[in-house]
Amino acid sequence: MNTRAVLLFALVALLFVATGVFQSWNLALTIFNMGLISAIMALGVNIQWGYAGLFNVGVMGFVALGGLGAVLVSMPPNFEAVSAGGGRIVLGLLAGVAVVAAAIYAWRRGGRYHGWITAAVLLVGFFVFRAILDPGVIAVEAVNPASAGNIGGLNFCADYRDCGWITLLSWPAGAVLAAGAAWIIGKTALGLRSDYLAIATLGIAEIIIAVMKNEDWLARGVKNVIGLPRPVPYEIDLQNSEVFTEAATEFGFDPVTASTIAVKLAYAGFFALVLLLLIWLTQAALTSPWGRMMRAIRDNEVAAEAMGKDVTARHLQIFVLGSAVLGLAGAMMITFDGQLTPTSYQPLRYTFLIWVMVIVGGSGNNWGSVLGGFLIWWLWVQVEYFGPLGMTYLTAGMPDGFWLKDHLQEAAQHTRLALMGVVLLLVLRFSPKGLLPER
Repeated sequence: MNTRAVLLFALVALLFVATGVFQSWNLALTIFNMGLISAIMALGVNIQWGYAGLFNVGVMGFVALGGLGAVLVSMPPNFEAVSAGGGRIVLGLLAGVAVVAAAIYAWRRGGRYHGWITAAVLLVGFFVFRAILDPGVIAVEAVNPASAGNIGGLNFCADYRDCGWITLLSWPAGAVLAAGAAWIIGKTALGLRSDYLAIATLGIAEIIIAVMKNEDWLARGVKNVIGLPRPVPYEIDLQNSEVFTEAATEFGFDPVTASTIAVKLAYAGFFALVLLLLIWLTQAALTSPWGRMMRAIRDNEVAAEAMGKDVTARHLQIFVLGSAVLGLAGAMMITFDGQLTPTSYQPLRYTFLIWVMVIVGGSGNNWGSVLGGFLIWWLWVQVEYFGPLGMTYLTAGMPDGFWLKDHLQEAAQHTRLALMGVVLLLVLRFSPKGLLPER
């Protein structure tokens, strides 16, 4: 890192320290932990856009798939539901795969009427697929729908909360799930031009969220999954520990406050470890012959193809890798939240904001993406509080009932959106390649 990067990271660190000193260390650590996760998401987008120029606007979908992967691994299995309809669901999914394979075969080998044959295969196959799958889904969702109604996960411990370490295994599982979906999407969409790829990924992300909301058998849909096991101790356990309370009291801390800070520090340790590992891997990849090849393809696809590079295959490779990182971050976020709520996935938060982090930090520069992740997330959280407060001070001298005062106070909730736009414009005007440009 150069002097400019060190100074900018020091400035961002100062913002977090100031939050801890003037507001609370609990809040500072909460923002810091989400900053770590946001930095990993920004790294995922930077791998796709900064390395290869792939315009993925479906970030939200891959983050959500990572969260789904975490639930399917870390939660306990629902044996009653699985025995009621799990077999039919598996058969239905296999039938769906067989229909798609048959449709592909018909398209390639169907001769003159391959379009009609493919359409017929898909139409008949759809009804066969639903005829097998639907009874299984109904049976699973009918098993104790108020508290379950889904197949559960792969945590076979007697008390699943005691096996928080399984949650750590769910993170790579979330990455694999997102990578698998990216491979399927990439095989069909990566041949498109960049603007069409953006539209395709945006639509696919919405489809993923719609499936997660409506397929209750998978992860309870909009009824949410709560109480995910944690890889760190529970606050109440620390407060009941004599060793911990004595140590906290000895250092002048309230045991309740100290327990929440200790838990957040433990999360920060895990998240920071993952981020550092990813930084090391991505930096090594960027400076390797593979990284130089990817940037050559990004800068001039025609020239790279003329030199014998398989551009589509390389694009698929980078698309899968970037999506895996997004899925990893999604699984980590679900672990930190302790719940999966499909309705919380919004394009503004999980696509637009991540892109702002990459652009402000500097696309093509891994450290820039990390810087953007921390800075933009800190601004995003703090402006929600300071925006309305500032608007109250700004309109304090205006008489009650004045139209401008009412208008400004009603618009205060949109301050964070306006600020993101201003930050983006300022960076693009004075530092078009981001705060830490690609070298």
